[in-house]
Amino acid sequence: MVGSIDTLHHSLCSNGSIHNCNGLEEKLDELRRLLGKTDGDPLRIVSVGAGAWGSVFAALLQDSFGQFREKVQIRIWRRPGKTVDRATAEHLFEVINSREDVLRRLIRRCAYLKYVEARLGDRTLFADEILKDGFCLNMIDTPLCPLKVVTNLQEAVWDADIVVNGLPSTETREVFEEISNYWKERITVPIIISLSKGIEAALEPVPHIITPTQMINRATGVPIDNILYLGGPNIASEIYNKEYANARICGAEKWRKPLAKFLRQPHFIVWDNSDLVTHEVMGGLKNVYAIGAGMVAALTNESATSKSVYFAHCTSEMIFITHLLAEEPEKLAGPLLADTYVTLLKGRNAWYGQMLAKGELSRDMGDSISGKGMIQGVSAVGAFYELLSQSSLSVLHPEGNKPVAPVELCPILKTLYKILITREKSSQAILQALRDETLNDPRDRIEIAQSHAFYRPSLLGQP
Repeated sequence: MVGSIDTLHHSLCSNGSIHNCNGLEEKLDELRRLLGKTDGDPLRIVSVGAGAWGSVFAALLQDSFGQFREKVQIRIWRRPGKTVDRATAEHLFEVINSREDVLRRLIRRCAYLKYVEARLGDRTLFADEILKDGFCLNMIDTPLCPLKVVTNLQEAVWDADIVVNGLPSTETREVFEEISNYWKERITVPIIISLSKGIEAALEPVPHIITPTQMINRATGVPIDNILYLGGPNIASEIYNKEYANARICGAEKWRKPLAKFLRQPHFIVWDNSDLVTHEVMGGLKNVYAIGAGMVAALTNESATSKSVYFAHCTSEMIFITHLLAEEPEKLAGPLLADTYVTLLKGRNAWYGQMLAKGELSRDMGDSISGKGMIQGVSAVGAFYELLSQSSLSVLHPEGNKPVAPVELCPILKTLYKILITREKSSQAILQALRDETLNDPRDRIEIAQSHAFYRPSLLGQP
């Protein structure tokens, strides 16, 4: 296992408590027993995908359990060949030299010189190379612990007991279809924890949403009871810096409760919930409206009044959509709004909206942005719009009492679609959507949803 055991032990027991370290080993032993692991056979955990959250998740596990190298093996897979540009290498060098602990660690590992050479332009660094030293390309300012990086997907996953999906939803299907080829001879069924937030829309046989856990289930044949979703109102870098955070792991009771216990840390509280699909869908929905929030913030010079007006409209649309997707949406109101709030404050989707509105990014640059990774909200805008524009899902419009597609009651979503997908409008259009005098009170939209039999289980692929 990569890294100093002494260093890891110090990070675990910085409060001087040996009991806490012993408690970690007990949690590990308990999970090993549930998975039928015998002495000499380590629990194999691999994170597939090395974006910010996937890398932080792997680093949290490594920091907590990496010292028990005979009992657990923690690895992360990422594609090889991704280069680090000169500007990023220069910034990385500054980050290294600003952190004495990181600087000393690299010098001890005889790895410091390559960062000096990269800063001077005499060497090209690769994303998988720096990840081994604890640097995620999408989160350079937050050094992690050293990680065991594998660039061969078959080597990474073929014998894994727990696979963490840290991929964007747009890449999940393709990668797990490849993984399924390596699992054809497996006797045991792995557990999969998906961190991915995003959806696809399918129109046949009826309009419905496809979530990352459903993609994984269809690609691999792993039973849905062995596939879980973990999400919550948090920012990856802040979690690694031990800001207090919470998350919720959703799925079948057999695995969600022991995994919640295993993953729980003093600064990272993990709860559990049986409602897998709707939590997963809401994790994708908040990214949609975060992009608009970033636009509003940039276009109004961070006006608190304008941002609050936007928040009222976007949350009413989210609640409206939630009523279509969830039988008891009031149970989701807290987690839904909390996850939305943090994403609007500091998420990459809000940042993307700001950069578009300021003209510092353009849609022609695509959805994968250097230093940030995949902007999931863009594809989610397209998916939700496509789904909710189907006439077969029509609802009564409050004015005229005539049936319309649900998207007609979601002006923010419609405007984002025209800005991001068809590109027929500029970012300024988001302000016009807020200022349209024909809009009803956002509260009216919520009352419409609550006063009709809106719930459509078919939208979640349920009978």
